[in-house]
Amino acid sequence: MSVRDLLSPFIAWKHLFREPVSIRDPFNREASERYRGFHQNDVEKCIGCGTCEAICQNGAIDMVIVEGVEGIKTRPGDSGLRPRIDYGRCCWCALCVDVCMTSSLTMSNAYKWVENDPDKFRYIPGVDKKEWDNVKQGYHRPDGHRLNAPERIEMPELEPAERIDSFVEIVGGYSVEQARLEADRCVTCGICVATCPTHMPIPEYISAVRDGDYERGLKLLYDSNPFSQICGKVCTRRCETTCAASHEGDPIAIRWLKRHITEQVPYEKYRDIIGGPLPATGKKIAIIGAGPAGMTAAFDLARKGHEVSVYEARSHAGGMTRYGIPEYRLPFETIQREIDLIVSMGVEMHYDTRVGTDIQMQQLQQDNDAVLLAIGLWLGRGTRIPGADHPHVYKAIDLLRRIRDGEQLEAPKSMVVIGGGNVAMDIARSVARLQKQQQGEINVTLTALEDKAHFLADPVEIKESIEEEINIIDSRGPQECVSDDQGKLVGLRSWKVLSIFDDQHRFAPTYDESDEQLHPGEWIVEAIGQMSDVSLLGDALTEKLEWDRGRLQVDDDGHTSEPWLWAAGDCVKGPDIVSAVATGHSVATSIEAMFEQKEAQNA
Repeated sequence: MSVRDLLSPFIAWKHLFREPVSIRDPFNREASERYRGFHQNDVEKCIGCGTCEAICQNGAIDMVIVEGVEGIKTRPGDSGLRPRIDYGRCCWCALCVDVCMTSSLTMSNAYKWVENDPDKFRYIPGVDKKEWDNVKQGYHRPDGHRLNAPERIEMPELEPAERIDSFVEIVGGYSVEQARLEADRCVTCGICVATCPTHMPIPEYISAVRDGDYERGLKLLYDSNPFSQICGKVCTRRCETTCAASHEGDPIAIRWLKRHITEQVPYEKYRDIIGGPLPATGKKIAIIGAGPAGMTAAFDLARKGHEVSVYEARSHAGGMTRYGIPEYRLPFETIQREIDLIVSMGVEMHYDTRVGTDIQMQQLQQDNDAVLLAIGLWLGRGTRIPGADHPHVYKAIDLLRRIRDGEQLEAPKSMVVIGGGNVAMDIARSVARLQKQQQGEINVTLTALEDKAHFLADPVEIKESIEEEINIIDSRGPQECVSDDQGKLVGLRSWKVLSIFDDQHRFAPTYDESDEQLHPGEWIVEAIGQMSDVSLLGDALTEKLEWDRGRLQVDDDGHTSEPWLWAAGDCVKGPDIVSAVATGHSVATSIEAMFEQKEAQNA
């Protein structure tokens, strides 16, 4: 090291009191049209994903909270953050512009900015107003120029002709090469995490796919969702609806990447990777219902060392995943693996045990420190139109359960389904398979109040239903289940829907009565919603509990108005697997907090 090197820090002090050397340009020269100057940002297009921050190798971009600015709100798909640029670090490379998922971030061709205060050179484009905000010239990402692939890697699946006469699983799985290509599309922004009801660490487990570290990925999955194999196949994937990549192409296939992780780790290693329960605490919890909510709570509480007993009215656990989702979407083996893993934590299962008949609620209250009600939605709602009491008018959920149980049903020659949700698609496709097996041809019509653009069903289910020859007729309102003179059901009479809601957005359909159709059907299936069977509670407890329009009223933690009773899952949140898992976690946390509070009081 030279003497100059030793003295250089001290030599720099001579500049301490000097004015900046930058001077105002006396000639007002404009930069070239595509010069990379100071940044602009359309804050209403920006979603605060932080992709620009992640790609900046100089650390010149920070995502900061912005409050009180029009167009910026924390909401699904928008973090509420906006990028702040530090021009002491920026090298004007424009990678932040090239990677921006919404093309909101651009660079003006303004290059002149003289200030004595260096802190002024750190600002939030689009929020801290600048004279170049509306300058058209500058660097914008060229059309068609992207740093990541816009299209997702398609998941292999059976062609319609291969699957229509079978209940074999339709969708295959990604190969390692396919999964890594898809994982490479993710920019790890994390906006998806807030949208996921269970707040799964999505960027982290996608990174595990990219790294090929599947055991780390599996641990991340099961620490937040003990139904990861099931959700990897049939999750409603709200996360994908807010994926930043969807602004310039397909969303990341988050569900399929979750599935990929679970398929790459041998099932025999799951328990070792996830870990076992803590030492026994002596606390006892009874859970009524072995669906996703109940079994998630059982998983969490058993891992804490508590004694958990689950009471299930049916012969198998899984709830609606076991009895309501067709096997071509969710094989039995997948469900049973999840249940076996949860039971291995020390959960005691009581199958074929109906609370209210085989054991009373009062007994469960007396024998346990807490009771959780996770009874699902097992009763189908009816249209109550004329003729709906005919013996060949069925509830979709009842038929799906009979098919899943392996009951040998003789398929009708024709069938009409009322409804536009996933359950409606599932029963239409299931009976179509029976028709194909037994009769060689399909005759299933599906009618719904909504137009196709507003169906509640997953777009993939609608697409596959059409491929499987389901005749979907939208904007039709059911009016009567029609029978002939001998009492034989012949079809559904419907009117054209003009509107579904009134000016106050209340359900009040209006119809064009002159546009009437008769949809032939030996069976009519109602798939318009479900409700809980709360008869197990008994009159006294039902009277004591607080209700909200037919549903148990609970707080954010699933606590009912009775201090010993919690509720979770579809019976409080509506039908959705991942939401049921989330409520199971919340209840388990609430029950654990109650135990800790009591211990503190007794200490």
